[in-house]
Amino acid sequence: MKAMILAAGRGLRLRPLTDGVPKALVEVGGVPILEVVAARLKAAGVDSFVVNLHHKGEMVEDFVRAKSGFGMRFAFSREDELLETGGGLKKAAAFFDDGRPFFVHNVDVVSGVDLAALHRSHQEAGALATLSVRRRDSSRQLLFDPTGRLCGRQAAGQAPAWVAGPVGGAEPLAFDGIHVLSPGIFARMTEAGAFPITGTYLRLAGEGERIGAFRAEPSYWGEIGSLEKLEAVRRRAAGQGLPGLTGYGEGLGNREGLG
Repeated sequence: MKAMILAAGRGLRLRPLTDGVPKALVEVGGVPILEVVAARLKAAGVDSFVVNLHHKGEMVEDFVRAKSGFGMRFAFSREDELLETGGGLKKAAAFFDDGRPFFVHNVDVVSGVDLAALHRSHQEAGALATLSVRRRDSSRQLLFDPTGRLCGRQAAGQAPAWVAGPVGGAEPLAFDGIHVLSPGIFARMTEAGAFPITGTYLRLAGEGERIGAFRAEPSYWGEIGSLEKLEAVRRRAAGQGLPGLTGYGEGLGNREGLG
């Protein structure tokens, strides 16, 4: 099973920490966040991953190599300019050549989401993409119909934006930054350059593709996108521990690159 870890961001809201290290190597519970995410993915059955690189990417690459890919095969997708979530995924498309559904995971997210159950849910639904979502405060919400299909979005203080007309009983849910995709999505990515993957999902949902919801409550979810949020996650790690900090095993990964 394969995965992509999205780690190219500059982490501007984490400055001054990210003046010296990339966001992917900011530590939580004494462990770089990239290692936490990789451990979670490996525990869910992932044996091969690609990580995209931009800001201080050489430091991320050196760390992954020094850790022998955390016991998995690994690859790098280097971005001269930031391509955002959708553009970064599209650039790495060649890595996903086995025809099997794969994970995409933001590097700045720590969670207790049942990743194996998310993957099963995706396969059972026959979806093009399945998003881990939950009820939580967020300035941007995705709207899902009563069957769990993406049908629109809503920004704080604004009216819903539907992909194909209003839907009764639609529920606003926040995206966790964790998803499973079928490789057929690459043929449907008409966007070019830098673009967010959520925009692609909304367009495809409007074209009749199943972009589904996986309800992740009541599992823990936190992200380190700002200094305040980082401190909250660190307090959780110190007081209760965090999923994925241990138990990912040992082994050597194979090295390869995507340019």
